[in-house]
Amino acid sequence: MAVNVPGVIVMVVFYLLVLGTGIWASFKSKRKQKKSGATGMEMVLLGNRSINLVVGVFTMTATWVGGGVIVGAVEMVYTPSMGMSWALLMFVAYSMSFITAGLLFAKPMRDINCVTMLDPFKLKYGKVMGVVLSLCSLFVDLTWVPSTLMGLGGMMSVVLDLPFSACIWISAGVAITYTLMGGLYSVAYTDIIQLVLIFVGLCICVPFVLTSPHTLDISQTLMNNTLHAPWIGELELRKSWIMIDDFLFFALGSLGYQAFHQRTLSASSTATAKLTSLFAAVIILVIGIPIILLGAAAASTDWNQTTYGSPSPYERGEAAMVLPIALQHLTPPFISIIGIGCVAAAVMSSADSALLSASSVFTNNIYNTILRPQASDREIQWVIRVSVVVVGVVGTSLSSLKNSILLFWFIGAEMAYTINFSQLLCALFFNISNGYGSIMGLLVGLMIRLLSGDPIIGLEAILHFPGCTLEDGVYVQYAPVKTISMLSTIAAILLFSYLASVLFNKGVLPEKWDVFKVKAQHSPVPLSPVGGAIEEEEKLKNKHPSE
Repeated sequence: MAVNVPGVIVMVVFYLLVLGTGIWASFKSKRKQKKSGATGMEMVLLGNRSINLVVGVFTMTATWVGGGVIVGAVEMVYTPSMGMSWALLMFVAYSMSFITAGLLFAKPMRDINCVTMLDPFKLKYGKVMGVVLSLCSLFVDLTWVPSTLMGLGGMMSVVLDLPFSACIWISAGVAITYTLMGGLYSVAYTDIIQLVLIFVGLCICVPFVLTSPHTLDISQTLMNNTLHAPWIGELELRKSWIMIDDFLFFALGSLGYQAFHQRTLSASSTATAKLTSLFAAVIILVIGIPIILLGAAAASTDWNQTTYGSPSPYERGEAAMVLPIALQHLTPPFISIIGIGCVAAAVMSSADSALLSASSVFTNNIYNTILRPQASDREIQWVIRVSVVVVGVVGTSLSSLKNSILLFWFIGAEMAYTINFSQLLCALFFNISNGYGSIMGLLVGLMIRLLSGDPIIGLEAILHFPGCTLEDGVYVQYAPVKTISMLSTIAAILLFSYLASVLFNKGVLPEKWDVFKVKAQHSPVPLSPVGGAIEEEEKLKNKHPSE
């Protein structure tokens, strides 16, 4: 198969459009900064907290509708053991995560002037624990980059016949360039272009796939075993706890990503942040419709009658690539190219968010907190640029480890749910929580999750929860182990925080051992921008209540 020249030309035009939009947005950002007098860090990381409702809705939705979501959701619908039920569960869970972020998390984080999701940790637990949790967040973002690029590389290599690595590095290079130039403004405005391309492109592809002469009526195959298992999926009673576990994993685990909260923190007001989340919650459900239809069409196709031939992608072990395969063999060439454009837009809208998220955490919560608290605004801006490049290069390099990408994604997503979300919840809503509880929560949550095992990545289960069964020589958990681990983290944080507070406040342990200052524990004090850096009013935090 030769290189698809028309497809390559279309992709070049698309990349130039996105890059041009990003460059234009960078100039807009600089003009805004001069008018407002905002610091460089506030402008690059949060757009000077001036993102309006329309732009906010687009960038929040586009950030979460990544290449992995599109390709993965189509695979879910196509896979007999999952089907539409699991894909629908994922989209509804993501919608709920937007609503939860807007109604519960936006206001308390904006009230204390957070620059990143990690600021409450720094204020509540101190700098050291703040850095530890910042490293967890950095790892989550670093694993997010290759996992989202993998979907694009696979599609381009199938449809355009381009080398996998070349597709990934070109896409990453474009995303790095405009993120480097304009920060959040470039990311947000390119998200508008990308989300429009995603939705329009999907809607164009769906009719061609559904009306292919090789595709049966999807209403007939929904619950009937014809060419393929019913695409509604297998609804088994014994998997009910797993479905609940996955729903909470998607809905609450999303709140453990810095990129998620960056959208609400950058909004022009708290009311705008809440409305942004509510509108995005509706839009992501709408975008899920054409994605599910593509998976249904793939499950209703007589592959033996197509140029792909028999056996089917599922039987060949190529279910993960069913979207590009369907576009290539069920649609005209120019339509498959449009499909590639959809995924490319989705990938870049997530990749740029991950880059900016990681650089925000490193710059604000590690460099400007521990390494160089006295850094000038100009120095901070250069640190942001360098960190964007480093994260981009390292994350893109990890995509070459195809066999290990699932492991990276698993660890990153599990840390976001078990660690980041749990810690953020306690720091914001439980005054009793302190550094001692945070440390123990981190250790307990990780230990329980690792001992629970996961057969997908070959991690053997040591802890056998009720319902754990031996299948083909491997123990499979039917209990909600991810949620159990998350709840264990919260319980450990609160329990050990209370114990530490009692021991120090009652004088059982000497005050000189109190490294986290729990005797002087206060609610998080608002951050205030000072001379281009962010300083917390630690005098209040360290002052004894009786003084």
